[in-house]
Parts: sequence; structure tokens; C-alpha cells
Amino acid sequence: MRAFRLAYDGQPYYGFQRQPDVATVEDALFDALRGLGILGADRSKPAGYAAAGRTDAGVSALRQTVAFACPEWCTPRALNAELPADVRAWASADVPSGFHATHDASARTYTYFLHAPDADPERAGRALDALSGTHDFHNLTSDRENTTRAIEPDLAVDGPVLVCRLRAGGFSQQLVRRIVSLVRAVAVGERPFSHVERVLSTEALDGPAGIGPAPAYPLVLSGVEYPDLDFETDDEAATSARERFEARRIEHGTRARVAGTVADGIR
Repeated sequence: MRAFRLAYDGQPYYGFQRQPDVATVEDALFDALRGLGILGADRSKPAGYAAAGRTDAGVSALRQTVAFACPEWCTPRALNAELPADVRAWASADVPSGFHATHDASARTYTYFLHAPDADPERAGRALDALSGTHDFHNLTSDRENTTRAIEPDLAVDGPVLVCRLRAGGFSQQLVRRIVSLVRAVAVGERPFSHVERVLSTEALDGPAGIGPAPAYPLVLSGVEYPDLDFETDDEAATSARERFEARRIEHGTRARVAGTVADGIR
């Protein structure tokens, strides 16, 4: 058994988990394993397979983690030979039989890049602080059970962008994106601080009082922790991954300049 760190740009994909008739990261991974002869055409997934998280459509990852039974020669660079360019394996670790990438993770960290030039960072920080600790987040998820979580938030300011990091043992569906929506609403003055307490109350909130999810594309699964694993970076695979994502950064930056030129020129 071996575990792999995967980085991917989630924008071209309809999430991580396989779905009928749409492109997903998991489909790309399984196609790569079939190309390497590790996954037979008659099998739906590799032996012992599990993934750390099921990211939504458009969500990217730095340390998504998958584990499965594979030959010793199956390295990150071997996977990259068959994976599409926007999905890269870059580190791996040997894991014991019975290891489960979902259940054995002790914590996960998501990072959201919130472009909010009109936000007050101090108000945003106060809202995040109020959400810190153990709460029942039933009003910030579409899940109907198992909604109590212990959240460790962190906020950094990068120009007009609020960088919101949330760490927990696990996250309910859409919890991070709804937390970000609530923080933004408080930070720009659309909601009072008292609304955070109302959201955390036992009362169910619907309609205008409810909090919908923020867009998916600024969200990154940035960390998955396994205290007993020591991941080894594959230097060649990591270099190619950095080069690929640096190229994407330049591409998106150029597109932003073009769009900005058009927007600024319309009078």
C-alpha cells in the first residue's frame, strides 16, 4: 500500500469524486492507473483505495491524499506520465495494510482566497474568532447530521484578498464556503456581529436569514495530516508540478490583465 499527495487545478473538473458523464479528478486518476496496468478494465477502483476528501466542483488541492495497493515502481513521476497536466502527484509514503486515507487523517486544512476590497479585516477577524472552537454548524451546511465540528481559523490580509484558513478534523458539506460567506457578510457590513451568534444557535435559519456558499474556485484543500506518515517528495515530480502550476499562474495573470484592460476601457 502506498499513499500519494496530489495537487490539482479544480476548475476544469466537476469535483474530485467520480460522477456519471462529467470529468472528475478521480476519473483522471483511475484512467492513469489503467494506463499503467495497475487497475484492470474490469475493476471500478484499486484494492484498498480511499481518498482524504471529496472536493466540490471547481475546488483545487495542494495535498489531496489517495492511497491504494500498487507495485513498488509506482512512484509520483510514474503516475504523472499518465495523469493530465492539471493533476500532479508529487510525494508518496508507504502505508500499512488497512490504512484508510479518509478515516486515518487527523486534520484537514482548507484555504479560501476571498477577494473583498470593501471588507474590514478587523470585522472579518472578529467573525472568524466567534466561529473558533467547537460548535454545531447545522446552519452552515447542507448536512442534516454530524454537524458539530471543532474549527481552528486563521486570517491573513494580502492586499484586497482575505486569506481564510480553516483547520478541523473533518468538514461538513459546504461548511468552509458558507463560513466564508458569513465572514464576508459581516466584514462588509451586510450582517451585524450578532448574526454570527444567531447562525450558531439551535434555531434553523432559512430564507434571507440563511447563509449560502461562497463560490468554489477560490478554495484549496491545502493540508491533510497523518501523524504517523512521513511523505517523501519526488524531486522530479515536484519540479514538473511547480512548473505546470507556475505556467497556469502566468496564464491566468495574463487573462486578468486582458480583462482589466477591457473593463477599464469601457466608458
